[in-house]
Amino acid sequence: MVIKGDVIVSANDNIPHDQKLDNSITLIQEGYLFIKNRINRYQSDIFKARILGQNVICMSGENAAKVFYDPKRFTRKGAAPYRIQQSLFGVGAIQTLDDQEHRHRKKLFLPYMEIADQKRLGKIVKEEWEKAITKKNKKEINIFEEAGILLCRVACNWVGVPVEASKVSVLAEDFIAMVYAFGAIGPRHWKGRRARNKVENWLEELVKAVRNGKIEINKDSIMYSFTFHRDLDGNLLDNRMVAIEIMNILRPIVAISTYITFMILALHEHPEHVELLRIGTEEDLEAFVEEVRRFYPFGPFLAARVKEDFEWNDCTFNKGTLVLLDVYGTNHDNRIWEDANHFNPRNFHKRTENKYNFIPQGGGDPSSGHRCPGEGITVEVMKSTLDFFVNQVKYEVPAQDLSYPLNEMPTLPKSGFIISNVALTK
Repeated sequence: MVIKGDVIVSANDNIPHDQKLDNSITLIQEGYLFIKNRINRYQSDIFKARILGQNVICMSGENAAKVFYDPKRFTRKGAAPYRIQQSLFGVGAIQTLDDQEHRHRKKLFLPYMEIADQKRLGKIVKEEWEKAITKKNKKEINIFEEAGILLCRVACNWVGVPVEASKVSVLAEDFIAMVYAFGAIGPRHWKGRRARNKVENWLEELVKAVRNGKIEINKDSIMYSFTFHRDLDGNLLDNRMVAIEIMNILRPIVAISTYITFMILALHEHPEHVELLRIGTEEDLEAFVEEVRRFYPFGPFLAARVKEDFEWNDCTFNKGTLVLLDVYGTNHDNRIWEDANHFNPRNFHKRTENKYNFIPQGGGDPSSGHRCPGEGITVEVMKSTLDFFVNQVKYEVPAQDLSYPLNEMPTLPKSGFIISNVALTK
């Protein structure tokens, strides 16, 4: 064993071992940059560290992603901390399943994620933005808050979840609280936990009422399909699990409000692209959207556990070891992206698809693996919103705090991005 500064290079596996007794506090302090900082410091795509009292392997880059998404080598069972399951995914949800059970559960989601569904949702969102701007008649609009409410309303209607119009804004706040509890400790985490329990309980009661015939819903709706879905043994999912998986459609759609906020920020920070977007093609819109998803921070890293012992890149991966894949660092890797730390939509002009070097919502095959199957919905919702704000609305950006700290996970511009003197142009 050789000690070099604050890093140990082990003779057993030729990779850096961070010397700190535990990096949990450091991870909170550095946030999105925790893995990337050490990748740069050690000049290695892989290193070991102690986090939350356990040995963890951290890795970054395209090759690391390919290994991470090998189902023969990694399992998601037991990877996500219980506190994150309780506030974000839900205990026993699809994100925590593997192999045949995961593929079977995923078949419940995939029929509603087709291109036609993506386009339809994008069109609905654009229409809702027009209604929102027309109805508001306000001098100021907070993009993050408005997008969250709008997307919550759209998501509930699309899924077939009956919710009173007066309660949509509160429901949107609850979903946002779940998302922003991810990397939090203290009050923000507990707020997310309480929100999750409240919404789960409400949806569970709805599922019970539908199953008991007390509430009738459209038999062609997503909610109906989920409510009467059967597992591999032919049994109905329990009421709570149905509620959890319905939330796993609703919550991610509401969470697109974060991407939308960063997208409007990108228009403000890079006005040189606005005219091109006005006269350009759908491909130009998509390139801008994808660069927003690459450049601005959303998910910091992903977790899995080693399924069976194996060796890769001079490192021994022992069964059960927790492994973190650096999402933010991979999306800012100069070996993959030209001038990776600068916003540049040209990164996505005529880009050859690669499932492992662009991983804002996970990597690999979305139809069978753990990449988010709703990624196409995210892109279409963002494209339609971008088209609307570039071509159909005018507004001003008053003075505000647009900084977003990278030691908060997820992060967001401090002001939520406020626009003023908003009006439709046509």
